[in-house]
Amino acid sequence: MRQWIALSLLCMSVLLVPVSASAACESPIKFGALTWESGQFTSGVLKYIAEDGYGCTVEEVPGAGPALDTALSQNDIQVIGEQWVGRSPIMEQAIEQNKVAIIGDTLKGGATQGWYVPDYVLEENPGLRSYQDLPKYAELFKDPEDPRKSRFMNCPSGWTCEIFNTRLLKTTGLDSTFNNAHPGTGAALDAEISSAFEQHKPLLFYYWQPTGLMAKYDFAPLAFPAHNAACWQDLLRADGTVDCVSGFPVSPLGIAVSTPFIESNPELADVFKKIQFTSDDLNGAILEMSESKRSGDEQALVFLRENPNVWQAWLSDEAATNLAAKLGISLTGDAIDSTAVNNNSANDNQLGLASSFPSWSLETPLNNTLASVVQNYGDVFRSISTMALTYLLLPIERLLTVIPPWLIIALVTVLGWFGVRKVWFALACGAGLFLIGAFGLWGALIDTFALLIVSVLVTVVIGIPIGIAMAGSKLLRKIVTPILDVMQTMPSFVYLIPVLMLFGIGKVPALFATIIYALPPLIRLTTLGITQVNHEMVEAGRSFGSTHLQLLIWIKLPQALPSIMAGVNQAVMMSLSMVVLASMIGAPGLGEDVLQSIQTLNIGQGLQAGTAIVIVAIIIDRITQAFGQGKRARQKTIDASKHSIG
Repeated sequence: MRQWIALSLLCMSVLLVPVSASAACESPIKFGALTWESGQFTSGVLKYIAEDGYGCTVEEVPGAGPALDTALSQNDIQVIGEQWVGRSPIMEQAIEQNKVAIIGDTLKGGATQGWYVPDYVLEENPGLRSYQDLPKYAELFKDPEDPRKSRFMNCPSGWTCEIFNTRLLKTTGLDSTFNNAHPGTGAALDAEISSAFEQHKPLLFYYWQPTGLMAKYDFAPLAFPAHNAACWQDLLRADGTVDCVSGFPVSPLGIAVSTPFIESNPELADVFKKIQFTSDDLNGAILEMSESKRSGDEQALVFLRENPNVWQAWLSDEAATNLAAKLGISLTGDAIDSTAVNNNSANDNQLGLASSFPSWSLETPLNNTLASVVQNYGDVFRSISTMALTYLLLPIERLLTVIPPWLIIALVTVLGWFGVRKVWFALACGAGLFLIGAFGLWGALIDTFALLIVSVLVTVVIGIPIGIAMAGSKLLRKIVTPILDVMQTMPSFVYLIPVLMLFGIGKVPALFATIIYALPPLIRLTTLGITQVNHEMVEAGRSFGSTHLQLLIWIKLPQALPSIMAGVNQAVMMSLSMVVLASMIGAPGLGEDVLQSIQTLNIGQGLQAGTAIVIVAIIIDRITQAFGQGKRARQKTIDASKHSIG
């Protein structure tokens, strides 16, 4: 009897399940989480159609472009909402193997791309119209890190556009005049462009549309020859050999889906094939996203609520009715539910949290303040950047470049022996540096060393005096300690945003971000070391008539030296930890190889660069720790090494 009752309940539960829950999808659909505005918006529209129109369960999986392409080819995700056709070798190979298909044409007329300058540059220089005119106007685009040449702002390393732009610089002969600058990330490229426009500065850069930045500023394209398909295919290869110049293709935008997705969800695949936006729709949506600080999902909701006449033609009648009901509108566009989702997040509205708090967001005032500082004082900060480059970074970098690699290896080996007094460690230091050179990373190591040396020197010059002052003033400690707390706990990514806008892309913003990150431990340990000096020794010095300066130089600093050197050690290690993050804003070095390996899924390159960073970190850590010991401890180390040798 119980078995019949259980079976009856099971049958009833199956019958009571809503039809929409199994309408179009047999399993959850995983979307790739895209990082650019148009991709986020398009993905949002697709997700709402699949979830609210056809009753599917959707998930979003984050990842970089190549990672998502690979995941799609393996059916680990099923949909990438925006795909530039012909741009990804991984995707092209997956299409040939019938693992992936590009369906639909989401942007009417396709997406455009090219080399741009601000429109005011063309207005002020009417002779500049084509890429062939660039050598005559190269002085406009001087590279602050290499004044002998000008600068072209390329895509981030690892992007497909970085490859063909690098090839175009070479095939046009412009590589002899222009340095190929890599911003590290798309956000850094946007920040550099925004900074140039806000300060009315000239800038030569690659960009594409649809994007929010293209809608915000007036870009002027430089003329190229007509697009040549055969030439372009060679330009897409980093190892291409054809010496040709081609204009940029107009790229169709489609939806990339896995083949199993099409087989399992034919109805939804047919819907995706019909989805298409005009350039005004897409650019307008991206601009609204930027100005209203909306996410892609939030902007998709706004678009779907305001344009039922557009998307109704894509969907079946039943799905259109379901989606309209979820959106709280009628299919004629009239609102029927005033409580439907607006600019606030869906979760907040569902839980009633959005109205529980007053709106005290500082986002807009802070952004406006930064924009105002960039506009009004940008020249001051750029002058500081030029001075830091001219008198600190570039001289040290040139010095390290002039010194033969074998001599640097020998010096570090000798320094390692003097510090640790162990032959095996000294030899390991030399072998480690030799291995970095054998990996082909010596140039990147020199860039990293130069940035590290300057950042540590500046940190020591600023940090130790502040630490000494804090040790002698309780009031100063109360004021500075909370500031140090903020500097240490604030995510380091946050430092990169303002310094990038103020100082421009490259080594200088990385230098200042590194200094901010490395200062707190040195200041704290300096203060701690001085305050813990034996009070009786200080009193003895005073009894002999020592002044405050003499007490500091001859008693406090020598006694606090181990603690201060521990602070220097921590400052060095924290500076080194910023190497990878600094590469995100265009700083060259070992971090650039790590970032590029992540963006291109090159595990070999990543392991080599990561190993090089580990080797440098171990060498610096052990040597600075050894020299940070007190005299007695250091003498014990030396005596122990002599004893072991004897």
